[in-house]
Amino acid sequence: MRRTERCFQIDAGGSDMPVPDYQAMLLPVLRSTADGQEHKFPDAADAVVRHFRLSEEDLAQRLPSGRETSVNDRVGWALWYLKRAGLIEKPTRSTFRITQRGRDVLAEGLPALTTSYLMRFPEFAELMRRSRRTSQTPQQAPAAAVTADLSPGEQLEASYLQLRQVLADELLQKLKATTPPFFEKLVVRLLVAMGYGGSEADAGQAVGKSGDGGVDGVIKEDKLGLDVVYVQAKRWEGKVGRPLVQAFAGSLEGFKARKGVMITTSGFTPDAHEYVNRIEKRIVLIDGERLAQLMIDHGVGVADVETYVVKRVDEDQFQSEGVV
Repeated sequence: MRRTERCFQIDAGGSDMPVPDYQAMLLPVLRSTADGQEHKFPDAADAVVRHFRLSEEDLAQRLPSGRETSVNDRVGWALWYLKRAGLIEKPTRSTFRITQRGRDVLAEGLPALTTSYLMRFPEFAELMRRSRRTSQTPQQAPAAAVTADLSPGEQLEASYLQLRQVLADELLQKLKATTPPFFEKLVVRLLVAMGYGGSEADAGQAVGKSGDGGVDGVIKEDKLGLDVVYVQAKRWEGKVGRPLVQAFAGSLEGFKARKGVMITTSGFTPDAHEYVNRIEKRIVLIDGERLAQLMIDHGVGVADVETYVVKRVDEDQFQSEGVV
């Protein structure tokens, strides 16, 4: 998370404690919004600096990559968790303010806030459950549990998976806020990146132009167009149930089609999944979570920020050089 640097009011005496982690920053950041006004990132950072009496040396500490200060990074994560728990909201792109839930939490007079406390809020608990489901390593080590119990390699893997889930969540929020034409363009880019539809120009002409008979478009299954796939892609608000899926299947029957893809930014009900599993036609359901993950996998709507290469000793090379 890249933030704008600024000069802080620093206590000359400083503090003997290390830069606190993001959980320790949750309460000071929330308190900084208690006036109910709109605030920006530097306001939260200033509140943390004053609360913990951070020194210039503390503020100079940077992440291993050197691209961000530890304070800015952790304040950014504190804001992210508070927003996902519904304690603050973002009225505009670069501002935030306290919600009624946030006021209620402050009224409790808690000595500190933790992610364990935030689990009492349903949307935050669901986000954490999704993160654990999508971040299981072969050894079943959850990404949220980056602790000393894990080896350095496992910690790196767990951190990557956790960051990926954060990215998927933010990407899904962006998708829900797009216009229908822009959403269709993203769907086209994704399908082409996955190897469908031929060229982007071909897929762009085929998707989002019809809306005829319950079908939003038709794309080539392969570059030669030996088979086709019918597509329906919409930003439905609630979960898509069996009636809509069944209607799409009926539309395929009208086109004498065998394959279809339904894409939504929301989700599908269990009876919708059960229905497509027992019909003869092959219909793939892609919900918002899977859509975001596919976009990350195929580089659509995302950009590389940092690349880490993990290396090991080449035993064969040493042996070939006669090392004993």
